[in-house]
Amino acid sequence: MSRILITSAIPYINGIKHLGNLVGSQLPADLYARYMRARGNEVLFLCATDEHGTPAELAAAKAGMKVEEYCAQMHRTQAKLAAGFRLSFDHFGRSSSPQNHRLTQYFAGELARNGFIGEVSEKQVYSNADGRFLPDRYIEGTCPNCGYDKARGDQCENCTKQLDPTDLIEPRSAISGSTDLEVRETKHLYLRQSALKDELDAWIDSKADWPVLTTSIAKKWLHDGDGLRDRGITRDLDWGIPVRRGDAPWPGMEGKVFYVWFDAPIEYIACAREWVDAGKGQDWERWWRTDRGAEDVRYTQFMGKDNVPFHTLSFPVTILGSGEPWKLVDYIKSFNYLNYDGGQFSTSRGRGVFMDQALSILPADYWRWWLLSHAPESSDAEFTWDNFQAAVNKDLADVLGNLVSRVTKFTRARFGETVPEGGAWGEAEVALAARLADEIGSYERHMDDIEIRKAAQALRGIWVLGNEYLQSAAPWTTIRTDPERAAMQARMGLNLIALYAELAAPFIPDAAAAMRAAMGTAAEWPADVARALERLPPGAAFAVPENLFRKITDEERADWQARFAGKRA
Repeated sequence: MSRILITSAIPYINGIKHLGNLVGSQLPADLYARYMRARGNEVLFLCATDEHGTPAELAAAKAGMKVEEYCAQMHRTQAKLAAGFRLSFDHFGRSSSPQNHRLTQYFAGELARNGFIGEVSEKQVYSNADGRFLPDRYIEGTCPNCGYDKARGDQCENCTKQLDPTDLIEPRSAISGSTDLEVRETKHLYLRQSALKDELDAWIDSKADWPVLTTSIAKKWLHDGDGLRDRGITRDLDWGIPVRRGDAPWPGMEGKVFYVWFDAPIEYIACAREWVDAGKGQDWERWWRTDRGAEDVRYTQFMGKDNVPFHTLSFPVTILGSGEPWKLVDYIKSFNYLNYDGGQFSTSRGRGVFMDQALSILPADYWRWWLLSHAPESSDAEFTWDNFQAAVNKDLADVLGNLVSRVTKFTRARFGETVPEGGAWGEAEVALAARLADEIGSYERHMDDIEIRKAAQALRGIWVLGNEYLQSAAPWTTIRTDPERAAMQARMGLNLIALYAELAAPFIPDAAAAMRAAMGTAAEWPADVARALERLPPGAAFAVPENLFRKITDEERADWQARFAGKRA
């Protein structure tokens, strides 16, 4: 048994996430966590809401709520939706937790003690119209590098160039649109990332198994232009973790908070402490400190490509710079973007399908299957309603659902609601077991390597093998001349359902649970395929489940395509 630590990039608090957000971090992380548990490993799967920063303040003001109340409400909403999509977090924490306050302040103190934090007097943009200093991301203008006219003050989304607000051409407030901006002097803390550039470079070079997407983004930030730059980690805001040097005040930093991108990754660690404090687990340090038992932990992070720089550079600097034996990530699974029906998902314009809307029209398994089987791993992917309808109707309804329905209904009609006895395997059954063993081996290798699309393709191939066997064996015809052989074939069909329940559970857990309930089985990974195909003994009771999946009609597809093309109500 291995020990597997899994974190998903934590979703921001300001609203309900769309399906592109879901497939870029939380959903594939859940797939991996479920699979690793099924294989008998000890898993700790953590996620949280990212609650600090100006967007939370603005969203709360728009809702007419105090920011603390707004964040608490949205955390409950996001937790409910996560449960609706069957995301199996061991704990879903909050970056505003007392645990994260203490740990963030602790790391800042250690970094300062080791010389990796510097105080910098700088000029910062102040909006007279808004009456506040503007965080970098709330200043927009034209990128001096590529000419994109909606670049933010921290980074250009078009060319990914890291920027300072004063780099922008024709800057304006992203809050009010006002150009009445002025530069005022203020003092902030900077994380001295550049001091660890060579160590980071060597560390990333050692990760030969990382996806090219992950390493290429990290290398670009390390080497492009002036190379890795020091990063401001404080802001002039009211909402956030107050700047302290461990337990002590930080002279000159009164009234300031830590930048959200400094405290958010630390919440991964704090979330484990929340998990313990909530009475769900014991000894969080054995997962996070290599001097307390974490030396045998394999730590995997899941995230969209826009989050890669902070997880490959800034957060490792925090860990390394502390000088303490905290666990560094072993593998980063990053994703490209999922686009929507000829354009982009857009939270601001309400374009696309959001998590609450998705669950209002179809159960979670429908979405889980499509999103995971089309995960944007090697390139951007696109959600279209035509493709969604085709995949659901063919893969889920025709290939898997139809097999379960035909086998259980035929067996009940001809043999009753117990597994029939009689007959022995022939060449067809021996060949099926051998082919299944090969395909399941491929499926396991893809899951181990977190090759999600390939794993989904292998799983579908395993379902197809069962259909091909039943089509060829045709027990509904065999029973006319050889009832005992038909009984064996029906028994094989029931055992295929039990087998598919185990293999499909990481992808479609509700359907897997329904198949297990119908076959009267508990979770058990098929280590020996031939044995798994004789798991159900003759005489054991089974049930005919409700249809696992229904087909999407053309009328539904057209209605949904029109409904989700524009603004959320």
